[in-house]
Amino acid sequence: MKKVISLIVLLVLVGLVACEPLQSPVETAPEVEAGPVYVPDDQSVTPGGVVDGKALTPVTIDYAKNFTLQYKDGYKILTVTQPWVGASQAFTYILVPEGVAEPANPGSAMVIHTPIQSLVTLSTTYFAFLENIGKLDTVQAVDDATYTYNKTITEGVKAGRVKVIGGGSSLGPIDLEALVDMSPDVIMTSASGSVDYDAHPKLLEAGFHVVINADYLENSPLGRAEWGKFIAAFYNEEERAAEQFSEVVARYNALKELAAAAATKPTVFVNTDYQGTWYVPGNESYVAELLRDSGANYLFTDLPSANAAPLAFEEVYDRALNADYWLNVGFPADLAGLVAMDERYADFKAFQAGGVFNFNARVNGNGGVDYYESGVAHPDLVLSDLVKIFHPELLPDYTLYYYKQLN
Repeated sequence: MKKVISLIVLLVLVGLVACEPLQSPVETAPEVEAGPVYVPDDQSVTPGGVVDGKALTPVTIDYAKNFTLQYKDGYKILTVTQPWVGASQAFTYILVPEGVAEPANPGSAMVIHTPIQSLVTLSTTYFAFLENIGKLDTVQAVDDATYTYNKTITEGVKAGRVKVIGGGSSLGPIDLEALVDMSPDVIMTSASGSVDYDAHPKLLEAGFHVVINADYLENSPLGRAEWGKFIAAFYNEEERAAEQFSEVVARYNALKELAAAAATKPTVFVNTDYQGTWYVPGNESYVAELLRDSGANYLFTDLPSANAAPLAFEEVYDRALNADYWLNVGFPADLAGLVAMDERYADFKAFQAGGVFNFNARVNGNGGVDYYESGVAHPDLVLSDLVKIFHPELLPDYTLYYYKQLN
């Protein structure tokens, strides 16, 4: 129960900024060293490659800042350049298709044969990307399904097809014996750089192929969505993922252009107070970019960081009292629940005028919120919601997908 409460507190502090990345490292936490970037012996990287006798079309990485994908004589070099905040080294994975010889001197890079057939995931944000390329059925196990929304995964857990191996919000340490028995091709997880919180050091020590996914560090919605190519590369499906991503980019940019032409830019603020502190995302954050792209006037553009800044209730109250809209209020499902948290919330103009919206339109009985899962892969849908909220006249026939108005 204590771990469940801890998760809820963590969501209040940093998670309820609309998928705001958890960028505040634990104080004085020792950094886990990663291996150096792998470069082929001849220092050259070909623009394409061959897999199963078929020439590969080069897949470029255009928005994501924290990983690179290169092709070299039939295999791929996938590098996570920033595995966590403050990391001094990168993680490199050499993806070698079946029948292709491994590089002679991989150095500290991890060699993984593709396409992988089984995957253990320690984050729910990977599910939508796997679903997009038809590989969700390769998930063997998850850390914890307590707050999972994806129906395929939750039903798989109930039926025993998908195992729960611990390490999540309400469970104990990861069950290494269970992992040894299932012998997954890859375990995918995120990392913070703290030996007290990260799972990957022990998993690597046990001999597993552990892949660090740093999608949460991307501040751009499209950059975060481009990590679908990262996941797809392990299945040799990155071309398919790239085609899907290009469609997301086209829709996103069309919506952004539409919103930019709106006659007005309503004012907006986000989140709620927690024990006297209101955590507000900075102007370089994922949330702030979404708000800008949706044609809104975010009231805290003077906060320069991508992190959530801890402000006093009174500071937010003074600045946002007359704001047009209030988003991402967390757990309350209606205005009564919101004002029950703090009676001063009723003072806000957005509260009084029906301008409070939350991303809880898609929530299952276990409390799983789809916005946290598939919203990462579908920023075009998130942006559609925001444009509809701020400029309903621009999308008259659109129905909110992730968001709903609190009544």
